[in-house]
Amino acid sequence: MSQNNRYDAQQIIERRREALSKIDNAEFGWFHIRACLVAGVGFFTDAYDIFAIGLVTPMIGTVYYPGGVLPSDLDLGIKVSASVGTFLGQVGFGYLADRLGRKRMYGVELMIIIVATLGQALSGNGETLSISAALIIWRVIVGVGIGGDYPLSAVITSEFATTNRRGAMMAAVFAMQGFGYVTTGLVAIILLAGFKDMIIANPKNLDYVWRCLIGFGCLPALVAVYFRLTIPETPRYVLDIENNLNKAERDVATVFRENRNHLQSDDDNEVIENPVTNKGSLSDFCSYFSKRENFEVLFGTSMAWFALDVAFYGIGLNNSFILSQLNLGGVKDNVYGNNWNAAVGQIVVVLLGTVPGYWATVFTIERIGRIKIQLLGFAMSCILFAALGFAYDGIKNTSVALFVFLFALTQFFQNFGPNATTFIIPGEVFPTRYRSTGHGIAAGSGKLGAIIAQVGFAQLKDRGGSNKGIPDLLKIFALFMLIGLFVTFLIPETKGKTLEELSNEDEYSVSSREEEK
Repeated sequence: MSQNNRYDAQQIIERRREALSKIDNAEFGWFHIRACLVAGVGFFTDAYDIFAIGLVTPMIGTVYYPGGVLPSDLDLGIKVSASVGTFLGQVGFGYLADRLGRKRMYGVELMIIIVATLGQALSGNGETLSISAALIIWRVIVGVGIGGDYPLSAVITSEFATTNRRGAMMAAVFAMQGFGYVTTGLVAIILLAGFKDMIIANPKNLDYVWRCLIGFGCLPALVAVYFRLTIPETPRYVLDIENNLNKAERDVATVFRENRNHLQSDDDNEVIENPVTNKGSLSDFCSYFSKRENFEVLFGTSMAWFALDVAFYGIGLNNSFILSQLNLGGVKDNVYGNNWNAAVGQIVVVLLGTVPGYWATVFTIERIGRIKIQLLGFAMSCILFAALGFAYDGIKNTSVALFVFLFALTQFFQNFGPNATTFIIPGEVFPTRYRSTGHGIAAGSGKLGAIIAQVGFAQLKDRGGSNKGIPDLLKIFALFMLIGLFVTFLIPETKGKTLEELSNEDEYSVSSREEEK
């Protein structure tokens, strides 16, 4: 029961601001590092599960299908199914984290990933349910878990972070995707080397490789799930949604080892409510986002993520089609060699472009700012995709090294650019009551782009012959990078501002109260 009799409204507002100030200005310490690691392990797992499938589908074709090739419709179904599940998880978990709490939902998504990953690895081929159908079902489920990780990890990291390190912390969490991406290639190489003689003797022994490759993805999730289940609720959620000032002050003092507010009650069970806090509801959601400036932010973050993911997943899930032709692994053209070259090629590109791009963002985002990095990334990606698209065969036939360099450079500027910032900004620009929902909507828009990219890639890549349509696809990706560049101008710079300043939360709450009077 609320017990506000001893406190006037101004005193409660001042205590709220003091609690928020302690979070925003806290010294960077072990709790912040722990939060980044716990969230980051999840993104390592997410990237591993998402991008391992690009190496797995050629193996499944070899093992289970005549001619050693997975039919294009099944290849598409297996790859796009995770994106469908991810879309559902992002929107669903985004809403639930605002409705039920960040803590209550955190860890659930990893348990879903663990179960579904094991389900994939143990799938069999039967008369009633084929191996491809089983994988599609399990990948939808694993996608739901992966999708839930996006809004939850982004918002929890954002709400615990200090103002001047928030971007770097969120970027570091997201950068773990790069390590997950490269680990898929490393594990594939280890497994291929271990089963080399068996595979050369009988290519169907790739069945061992793909199952182990998929199954490995649940190990990091098992490590992180306990820590996620025990992470405390964010003080901002307690303040603005549970509307329990006393509990929030106690949590801040515990987490950041601060002294208790001198006005705080000694009774930890006393509930003190902020009289100007807005409650989340459908009508309030519509009212908030009907304001032009708020809608533009939601549209800008969603459309930028959509444009990015068309190219990012169009390329990322189909690297094997491009890289296996380049013979980067130095192995002759056969079943074993094609899989080896695809794995080596993935490692080369990720280490040259993806990982450096992620960490360039981590180390520069608080100096350069989110928007400048996003504009630079979209602009350079547009130029590079256009160059590769219009001169694809010429570059590839003239110099494999130049082709790999330009291909890796596109990965660098996607990650030192919109792939990181489209994740970070939606976790900063919305009010607490809709922060996770807004992030889920933006992320879900990105996954719609990924789904479109997968369908488009499957339909166009073989137009005119095997892999002959790839240059045209690269040109289309360049166009989407240009679209992302333009919509970025709708998004505000978030560097150096508190979450309350960015969302106009205090101003909106006060003005709403005054209008009601």
